[in-house]
This record gives sequence, structure tokens and C-alpha cells, in this order.
Amino acid sequence: MIPQPPVPAARPQPAVTQAPITAPAPLPVPPPPVVEAPPVQASIEAPQPVASGLGPDPISGQPLPPEQAPLPATSGPLTEDDDRYQTPPPPQQSDVPRVAILLPLSGPHAAIGQTLLNAAQLALFHFADKRFELLPQDTRGTAAGAADAAALAIGDGASLILGPLFATSVEAIAPAARAAGVTVIAFSNDRRVVGSRVFTMGFLPGEQVDRVVRYAYRKGLRNFALLAPDNDYGTAVAAAMNDTATALSAAITRTEFYDPLAEDLRPVVRNLADYDARRRNLLDERNALQSRGDEVARLALKRLENKQTLGDVSFDALLIAEGGKRLEAIAALLPHFDIDPKKTRMLGTGLWDVPGIGREPALLDAWFAAPPPGKRAEFTAQYSQIYGKEPARIATLAYDATAIAAVFARGDGKFDLSEILSPQGFTGRDGLFRFLTEGITQRGLTVQQVKRTKNRVIDRPPSGFNPRTN
Repeated sequence: MIPQPPVPAARPQPAVTQAPITAPAPLPVPPPPVVEAPPVQASIEAPQPVASGLGPDPISGQPLPPEQAPLPATSGPLTEDDDRYQTPPPPQQSDVPRVAILLPLSGPHAAIGQTLLNAAQLALFHFADKRFELLPQDTRGTAAGAADAAALAIGDGASLILGPLFATSVEAIAPAARAAGVTVIAFSNDRRVVGSRVFTMGFLPGEQVDRVVRYAYRKGLRNFALLAPDNDYGTAVAAAMNDTATALSAAITRTEFYDPLAEDLRPVVRNLADYDARRRNLLDERNALQSRGDEVARLALKRLENKQTLGDVSFDALLIAEGGKRLEAIAALLPHFDIDPKKTRMLGTGLWDVPGIGREPALLDAWFAAPPPGKRAEFTAQYSQIYGKEPARIATLAYDATAIAAVFARGDGKFDLSEILSPQGFTGRDGLFRFLTEGITQRGLTVQQVKRTKNRVIDRPPSGFNPRTN
């Protein structure tokens, strides 16, 4: 447990990485959604594209934020004389909104932390009033570092905390944030960390599974299988798939988990395919036909010459809860163990929402659920023009969270929780989303089909949300 947030004189050694970031000039701020109006979402998209290069921002006319170099990795406890961090100065006025963003800016996850900070700064330049202050804090990628960073942020007057990234870090800061009455909008995809003023913007696997399985069911698929890592992510996917299948009266005929650190995935794919039994069926059939020796048997043997197995797998759709190189490795093994992608529809989660997935032939025409790609493509182009490289996939979370903080900052420097909980939601860089009172984010997802060069949206996202039932 984390103690009550200490007063500044007794707070832990700071874990902040840089002085507060403020927008250079007042910017036009979209109004919050009007609850009484028809269900139109508040837009938090940028007013216009950002010019290429590192020149002035076309909205504010001020220089764009340069990319900050990650801090060196740290180790050992912090001391009062440690000069690796600096404390942000107190706000000049008590009505200046101060928002802390807690990220791993040193240690092994510094690169992803820096990408998220860059995205937050980009949103700051698009949306924030010049009196708005963003306070970057380094969590060092650990729960202890996150607790130190949160205590510092609370002691320095932050009225809202964005981040941290990892579930263990969110759990570490939650007690102190709740005790201080500070709302947290984290970036974790673990729904178990939310509740009582702690929200998360992370892409939840359960929502993606429900979306793609329901779509597959509408297209006539009834028997499903799951291949997932034996970890928290795989467990969440399996639970969601079971819930959706039960609601649809569909069948899950096969579930296989594998060691997420395993180098050889052939055994688990072999088991999934029931390859040995189907192979025996083929050999038995060949032996029986050979023993007959008649013309009909000879023709039947001819038809079996190029087969590996006899009999189909027990499922017509396979959900693979994996991404990146491991997804490619698994997909390449499927035909080897006679799971035919032309007969079995491959399904995926948001982990598939990356460029180049269509390079693997076994994944072509597969379906997966993910946010709509249009606005994110614009964000990626803006980010690349400014920082000279493409952002990490989750950088949009920091952008949208910072935009919400900037748009809904009140004149007294505080944030109204009811604004964040607008039932109509918001339109961000990952499309339509809204926060639910339980703390998770509900998103309007597409279903996309894997293509060789560019994935295709085959089922559009909803245009709005139904009334809440939670």
C-alpha cells in the first residue's frame, strides 16, 4: 500500500525528467459535448495538419517541440543529493491547470516512453491554452518509480495524472491518487487496474475479441478455436471469447495455450490441428484401400496422394492472440500442419493492427478488430514530419489523453469528472471512444481484412454509442 500523499516537505526524491511544458500561445479549444443535444461526439482531432519539418507550428506560429533524448537508465534508491532529476517549479498562479504525465523515460522502456511524451507534446501544441502546464515524470518503468513520480506530481499540485503505462505501475499509484482526489487516465490495457477515479485508455483485448467474433458469427461461422499465450493477455482473450461464444450459442471446439517465451511453436500448432490423429486416419485409409486392390480403390488412392491428413479440423475460425514476429511464425506453421487458411478463417485482435502483416500468405484475407485507421494515419504523418520517424502504435493514447486534459481544463485549474464521462464520447485519433463509470474505455471498432499491401475495412465502426447500461 502507498501512504497518503505527503506534503511537499516530506515527499520522496523527485522522479521528474524536465521542467513543465506549456503551450506558447492561446489556441482555439473545441467546446465540451452538450449532453442535452443529439448524440454528437466531441472532436479532439487537430484543427489542421502540421507542417513538415521542424519549423513553426501552423496553428500557433511558435516553434514545434523538439524530441527529447531519453534519460540514462538509473538504478538504486534515490537520495536527497541525487541530481538526475529536477523538481518542477510551483505554478505562478493557483488557477493554472497542471497535468502530470507518468512515463518510463529511462530504463529499458525509455524509447516507448519518449514516443508517448512526444505525442503528448504534439497534442499540447494543438489544443492547450498557454497557461496549461504538462509535467512529465519518469517512472523508470517500475512500480516503485511510478509511486515516487505520482507522489511528486500530487505534491506539486497536479489535478490530473496521465499514465502510467504498465498495469503494475497503475496499481502502485492508485491508492495515493484516490486519497488525494486526483483522477488518473492510464495507458494500460489491463481492465483489472481501473475503478474509483482510475481510468484507462488502453486498447482492451476483450472488446476486440467480442467485435471480431460477433462479425464472424454474422458471416456464418459457428465453430471457433483459440491459440493464445499462457499469460494475462491470453487469459483475458480466452475469457472474452468464451463470454461471446456463450452469448451467441457458438462453440469453442479447441483452445491451446503456449509458453510466451517458447522458441519452438510447432508442438502447440500440431496439437491445435489434431495433426497426429488426422494423419493416422489418412494412413489407415490408404492401407485399407491398398488391401482391396480393385479399380475403385486405385482411383481413391490416387486422390489421396497429395494429402497430409484425412478429415477436417473441428473449427471453421481460428483466433490467434499474438502479434509481430511470433504471429508470423505461427501463421507459417498452419499449412505445415494442414490447417488450410482457405477453409479456416483466421481471426485476430488489435495486435494485428500494424503495417506489413499481409506479407505472410497464411494471414491474407484474415479478419481482425481494431480502431478505424483514417485519423491515426493523419497523426502518424504529422508525427513523422516533426520527429523524423514513425510513432509507436500506442502513441495515439497519449495524444488523445492530453487533448482531453487540455480541452476540459477549467478556469480554476481543476477538472470536472463529469466532462470525462460524457455519454456521447469523443472522436480522437483512434476514432470514437468514451469512458465508462467503471473506468474502462469503450471504443467504436472496425473489422479489417488483411491484404498484401494495405488492410481493408470491411465493417465500419458505429456512428455513436447506445445509452449506457453499466
